[in-house]
Amino acid sequence: MRDPAEGMTADGIIVTGAARDRVPRRFEPVLADAVTAVDALDQAASLYVYGSVATGQARPGQSDVDLLTVDVPAKATSALAAELTRRHRGVCRAVDIATTASADFGRPTDECYGNRVFLRHYCVHLTGPVQPVEPGGFAADARAARGFNGDIADRAVRWQDALRADANWAEVARTIARKTLLAVAGLVSVHDRTWTTDRATAAARWRNSSTALAAGSGGTGYSCSARSCSTARLVTSTCSWGAADSSAATTGAAATSCSKLSSSSSNCFGRRCAIKVSKSG
Repeated sequence: MRDPAEGMTADGIIVTGAARDRVPRRFEPVLADAVTAVDALDQAASLYVYGSVATGQARPGQSDVDLLTVDVPAKATSALAAELTRRHRGVCRAVDIATTASADFGRPTDECYGNRVFLRHYCVHLTGPVQPVEPGGFAADARAARGFNGDIADRAVRWQDALRADANWAEVARTIARKTLLAVAGLVSVHDRTWTTDRATAAARWRNSSTALAAGSGGTGYSCSARSCSTARLVTSTCSWGAADSSAATTGAAATSCSKLSSSSSNCFGRRCAIKVSKSG
């Protein structure tokens, strides 16, 4: 669900609506149970909430509760997510728990940088040690976009492997659609010198400007292939945000086309857009 507070400050720092006092009261019992469970598992583990619950946009009975654990085994979080979903079925559709480790924030890699951006601006701390991140916030620039999306080429390979292994087509389609449109959001943000991770906003902006973007016009220093520009539309239309035709042909076409986007987006995040942003100060 779109965060209306997401954007950037006049100084170019990312801002979002994620805050502890914005969590809807109806969801507090879910978070309380999650905190109790994580504390019982390991006092050194951390728990965060993100998504619509963290920004105050969640709707009881319709929204998921998205949690992030640090230094909790994936097997334990899977069982906990299932239990919390069962216990609070009347409050939320599901409780989803992502897992990560302290080491995933400190290394000098794009992925770790992106993890710190996500933790600093999109997550609300609930319990356990607070992971050290830059207190002043992160710039809404190509580096942040690359941190969120620089792994899309690797993801495309995994999606194709999953399709070859007869994975659930609809689930793969939904994953492709969401990740591809997040990459589109990054490209749009860098090009427009703004900041958004909202997939619908990015898709609409891309669609309205695809001709100019494909041509790299206007002296912006931004370019991508026309085929890549059509990828977001292909994935959006064929996957319909996860309600795709579950045929191998449909989803396979989306995965193949997405791998082409990954080449252009990785190129843009890594070179062209980074150069443009550095020139603009």
